[in-house]
Amino acid sequence: MLGVALLFIGAVLIVNGLSLAGRIEPKDTVALNLLVGLLALFTNLLGLVRAGGTPDYLASAGGLLFAFTYLYAAATHWFGLKGEGLGWYSGFVAVSALVFAAAQQDWRMATLWLLWASLWLLFFISMGLGRRLRLLPHYTVACGVGTCWAPGLLMLTGRW
Repeated sequence: MLGVALLFIGAVLIVNGLSLAGRIEPKDTVALNLLVGLLALFTNLLGLVRAGGTPDYLASAGGLLFAFTYLYAAATHWFGLKGEGLGWYSGFVAVSALVFAAAQQDWRMATLWLLWASLWLLFFISMGLGRRLRLLPHYTVACGVGTCWAPGLLMLTGRW
């Protein structure tokens, strides 16, 4: 299921990065953020139901961090909010992602969690603290491709 989730998370990060760059209106990202957020919510709630121990709970909790990020982003853009709440939530997730990175047995997944932590940290700085970060649109697209879309495709094709 992780490969499927990463494929679509990659898509939403690319679209959100293009929105940050001014190429797509924020309101035009609502549908994809909502769909990806709901997909992540569904798959990770299913993971919680099927969980057999701590590693399964940890995996589902990590996926829910993503789900709530995209659902919150959808609501932020739909209601025309400033995004400060999403920014502070991103700070919480950035710190949490460090714990998820440390808990990984696979160095590749640990690396992905560290990169995601850095992206959430940049969103915290940008939206939570109100600092303008010129690299954020480009970094968001790069993370979408390099940490989600490409690994998701590798997982789905059995090459991970």
